[in-house]
Amino acid sequence: MRHVDTPGYRHEALFYRGDEEFLGGTVPLVRDSIDADGAVLVAVPRKRAQVLQAALGADRDRVAFADMEQLGRNPGRIIGAWRDFVRTHAGGHAAPLGIGEPIWPERTAAELVECHRHETLLNLAFSPATPWTLLCPYDAERLSDDVLEAAKRNHPHLLERGEWTRSDTYARAIPGPTPLPPPLVAPAELRFAYGDLAAVREFVAHTAEDEGVEPGRIADLVLAVDELATNSIRYARGEGVLRTWRENGSLLAEVADDGHIADPLAGRDCPSADEPTGRGLYLVNQLCDLVQLRSSPDGSVVRIHMHLD
Repeated sequence: MRHVDTPGYRHEALFYRGDEEFLGGTVPLVRDSIDADGAVLVAVPRKRAQVLQAALGADRDRVAFADMEQLGRNPGRIIGAWRDFVRTHAGGHAAPLGIGEPIWPERTAAELVECHRHETLLNLAFSPATPWTLLCPYDAERLSDDVLEAAKRNHPHLLERGEWTRSDTYARAIPGPTPLPPPLVAPAELRFAYGDLAAVREFVAHTAEDEGVEPGRIADLVLAVDELATNSIRYARGEGVLRTWRENGSLLAEVADDGHIADPLAGRDCPSADEPTGRGLYLVNQLCDLVQLRSSPDGSVVRIHMHLD
């Protein structure tokens, strides 16, 4: 039986094994929302979406679907999408329902780290009083025990084999500035300061071209690094260090400085018109395949990934 003791925001994990358990945990919630004229957004990998659409039949036309393999390629984009959904549909007759599956077995190690940070930040991204439910399915048959244990720490409510429980390891905590792993190869390095942005852009463009990045993506990478370097000049001590290297089929670029980004949700949602800062990091999240930000009073580093295939 589903717990109903939290009338506001509910962040729930569904552990499923096979299509039957996936549908058993999702279809009843979707149909209840549809019957109550509530808005439903499902953001899952393509194969999961096809299974759910087939089970819903004609009702699938009353559900919005997003391809999580595109939306969540960089997990830093997902919170903004959920906030847009809630802003659009909050205040209706029924609380909005979201179903989001950001983790699948093919995720890389770096992507998994950012997915876990994303799931933790979801607990901070909405006020507890916000009336909506987000259900996050996890393929318990194919994902590792470590991933499932992390899900239990990130979600206060769990659904497994038809039973709702409270997680006894849930921790609503801000992710700490866990250091990023060192590069696997020696990176190229460029120190920059005020007046060096043209050199930064040229450095990145030449590196990306040499590594075989597609021309359109070179422009994205140059713009992303330019935004990060600009932030270093404006908000840190006016200088920073750019490093680039190739690793696991991606070109990585990293900008480090002595600034401190205090907001753990920085860059995950588009700033409103009256917010003077934050657009640079938001744009970087939109342009790159993966963004890893670590910040403390000792300094900040932002590492961006561009896939080469």
